Amino acid sequence: MKRWTTLLIVICMLGITIPAMGAMSISKMRQNTRFLTDRMAYELKLSPQQYNDVYEVNYDFVNNVRYLMDDVVRGYDYALERYYDFLDVRNDDLRWILSSAQYRRFMGAEHFYRPIYAHENKWQFRIYLVYNNVNFFYYGKPHHYTSYCGGHYRTHFNNVSYYKTHYRDRYRHDVYDGHYRIRHDRVTYDTHRRRDFNVAVRPSRKDHHRPAAPHQSRPDRPQVRPDRPSGEHHRPSAPQARPDRPKKDHDNKHDGRPSQREQNSRVDKDRRENKRTAPSGREVRRENKKKEKDSNRSRERNKSHSGERSAARMRTV
Repeated sequence: MKRWTTLLIVICMLGITIPAMGAMSISKMRQNTRFLTDRMAYELKLSPQQYNDVYEVNYDFVNNVRYLMDDVVRGYDYALERYYDFLDVRNDDLRWILSSAQYRRFMGAEHFYRPIYAHENKWQFRIYLVYNNVNFFYYGKPHHYTSYCGGHYRTHFNNVSYYKTHYRDRYRHDVYDGHYRIRHDRVTYDTHRRRDFNVAVRPSRKDHHRPAAPHQSRPDRPQVRPDRPSGEHHRPSAPQARPDRPKKDHDNKHDGRPSQREQNSRVDKDRRENKRTAPSGREVRRENKKKEKDSNRSRERNKSHSGERSAARMRTV
């Protein structure tokens, strides 16, 4: 029983500490969002309905970028682009909540218009540079402070701003129609990026790399296979396994020196002739027997002649 209790305590502690280690916790995010919205309501003179709607917009923005800010501070290009995309969406939603005069004052305050900056490799909210007392609030909590979880974000409405479709039912003010996007042009984007984060842009990481379209090519990357030259150029034929032998010059033959082929043919011919003329074993045996018979006959003749000679001598004596 004690083991199970200890295991549950460890799991609960990990569930609390791991989100805080990876990014801003939910409670901390709600607190920062409320502080930013409270100061916007104070400076821009927001109504209670505007106050609640601005809290939702700020919540969606902070919730989207809180896992992205570590790579933004490191200077990854993909993270910077996504951060300013989320920021432009947030500023577009605020256009339908704030009046044109309020929105102009909003754009003139950096701690509202561009609320996050980097300092000493850490990201922070600019609002704390203006207001130091983090425990003081001008207004109470929004009525859905703990219940709102991003239900009015535009991804739930076919990427159309929820406040654009509902502002006529809630507000009767004119809408700001000037340039509000930070990524409106490259010069404005680079200027704000340097002032916000002052980091050297680094190439995207592999897991966030976006491959180029098939029709696009990068000039700084060599082609895998160069183009084939046009014209009469043909692919060279494969080399022969055995080069051709040089032709014989019949006019310049070496006198008296037969070629290797002729020597081999002569030796083979002599071997065949010797094989034909050489007697077989049976013939050799016959020849040996014949020689033995002849030798025996000659011995007998010699014996008979010697006997006749001795008999003649005895007669004469």
